[in-house]
Amino acid sequence: MSHSLDLAALSAAYFDLRPDPADPGQRVAFGTSGHRGSALDTAFNENHILAVTQAVCDWRSANDVDGPLFLGRDTHALSEPAWVTAREVLAGNGVDARIDAGAQGFGGFTPTPVISHAIVSHNRGRTGHRADGIVVTPSHNPPRDGGFKYNGPDGGPADTAITGWIEARANALLAGGLRDVRRAAAGGTPFDFVAQYVGDLGCVLDMDVIAGSGLRIGVDPLGGAGVGYWGPIAERYGLDLTVVNDRVDPAFAFMPPDWDEQVRMDCSSPHAMAGLIAMKDRFDLAFGNDPDADRHGIVTPAGLMNPNHYLSAAIDYLLANRPGWGPTAAIGKTAVTSAMVDRVAAAHGRSVFETPVGLKWFVAGLTAGKLAFAGEESAGATFVRHDGSVWTTDKDGLLLGLLAAEMTARTGENPHARYRRLTAALGEPFYTRTDAPATPAQKAAFKALDVTTMPAVLAGDPVVDVTTTARGNGAPLGGVKVSTARGWFAARPSGTENVVKVYAESFVDAAHLAAIQADAQAAVAGLTPAA
Repeated sequence: MSHSLDLAALSAAYFDLRPDPADPGQRVAFGTSGHRGSALDTAFNENHILAVTQAVCDWRSANDVDGPLFLGRDTHALSEPAWVTAREVLAGNGVDARIDAGAQGFGGFTPTPVISHAIVSHNRGRTGHRADGIVVTPSHNPPRDGGFKYNGPDGGPADTAITGWIEARANALLAGGLRDVRRAAAGGTPFDFVAQYVGDLGCVLDMDVIAGSGLRIGVDPLGGAGVGYWGPIAERYGLDLTVVNDRVDPAFAFMPPDWDEQVRMDCSSPHAMAGLIAMKDRFDLAFGNDPDADRHGIVTPAGLMNPNHYLSAAIDYLLANRPGWGPTAAIGKTAVTSAMVDRVAAAHGRSVFETPVGLKWFVAGLTAGKLAFAGEESAGATFVRHDGSVWTTDKDGLLLGLLAAEMTARTGENPHARYRRLTAALGEPFYTRTDAPATPAQKAAFKALDVTTMPAVLAGDPVVDVTTTARGNGAPLGGVKVSTARGWFAARPSGTENVVKVYAESFVDAAHLAAIQADAQAAVAGLTPAA
């Protein structure tokens, strides 16, 4: 491969570089998936993790969360030292950290959904001594990056109120020279995450159907935390499952570069998944995961599925094959996920709960049984158990891969074929996401967007809805969504680049989609800040 990473320099930077609290680029900043950055940029260093972990401990104390904390990590190079730092602060604060001491000889890596499942399982029916969790992961980000996310007692990604509090407290600790950080020798109570998660899969999937079908299944963990789980899953349930690559390399040197020559372990990218796609004819079905296994990539003999297409097929299958789900439980989707989901849900008499980007918006609905499924276009989803009770409140890429196997085993129709049948019945969507150039002033205009500046006609069709809030929960989209009867676009500014992300979909054809994109980009280009 053409890429390389100096692991020694990255590790040295983690311990040696000290962030400047006065520099916004070196402060703790929680996005939709926690604090992320590289030690080489002084954005993810020991001081950051000392401060954030102490802030989590302080939040726990202030909110009567005194049960165990389930601590997981993925295979990124920075995850190991950050995991140790976090254990030191947790020990210094007397927190019972539950850690996997060595899953199947793969170093104790623990996927995000496994942490969520452990929290949900511990807290089920419990009002006191509630558990929470931390996952040390930057998800599919490049190998030089680190990430640190907090999952609260509901098992899901912490909401903005919690992460805002933790962020502010962590930055105050940094500014105070870490004087109030309590630290001790790294501790932790060994916990068998593998046995708990793998043993519980029969509550959410029909594993006997998969085993009885004899399906030949291929899996590529892309060097991630799922590597220690697929062997035990295959052994426990008698699956014909082959892990095609069990290498763990914190530099991810085996990964092909993504579309822009960067290395990302993005299981929805045909570039990152090239190795598994090349093996598609060896298996009836194959799937991959990103490093913390919260995302899924589904490969059939027809190739890698578009994430929107798989979500639609998965929802259609589940609604037809989960008689224990409550008849009123809705389907959760983000505002930039394909409207095909709406059509599939309507065909089954189900409502759709639409939110801004981020699975955190679905946590309460999944917990209360008001949602049966929650997913987003970036290949992340979860769903409830056979009896309608909560499974995880975070994305579960292991689950969604195995669901593709259940669907194929039960019906004889793989997800690709099911989706083609859905388009014949419900219409074929044409969907894309592009980045449109935008000045800082144009990006700023989204904060006080006047919806009357949006077009009244989109690709020749009258606009029927313009909104800056999600129609499911009324939360701000961070942008705008413009819809007609035959298509829509959504635009939201990037937090890190001078671009606006433009999502567009047409239920007509590719030319109509191009017309929607053109009108969307013109609308974005015409934005100016309010006077």
